[in-house]
Amino acid sequence: MVVNKEHHDCPVEDAIQILSGKWKILILWKLTDKPRRFAELKRLVAGITEKMLIQQLRELETDGVIYRKDYHQMPLKVEYSLTQQGQELKPIFDELWKWGSHSLRSN
Repeated sequence: MVVNKEHHDCPVEDAIQILSGKWKILILWKLTDKPRRFAELKRLVAGITEKMLIQQLRELETDGVIYRKDYHQMPLKVEYSLTQQGQELKPIFDELWKWGSHSLRSN
C-alpha cells in the first residue's frame, strides 16, 4: 500500500493512517461484495456529503486500496472497486461483522 502521508515504523500505524476517518471503513465495506458507482456509494453510506465522499475516494485510490474505472461514455460512468490490497481487508471486515453482531447480542 502507498501511504500518502508520513511513514511510520509500525505497520499498524500505517494501516490506521490509511483507514482513519469516519467514512473510509464504511466505504470499503460497501465495496467488498461488488464494484459500485459514485451515486450508489453516496446512497449506501448514509450521512456522507458528496464533497466528503469524493475526498475519501481520492485518498483511498491514492493509497492503493480502491480502483477507479472510468468508462469514458456519456452519460459519465465511473465505478469504484477494491484493488488486490483492498481485497485483503475482506477477512478483517468479516471478523468486524462477527464481533459487532456478537457485541449487539451481548448488550
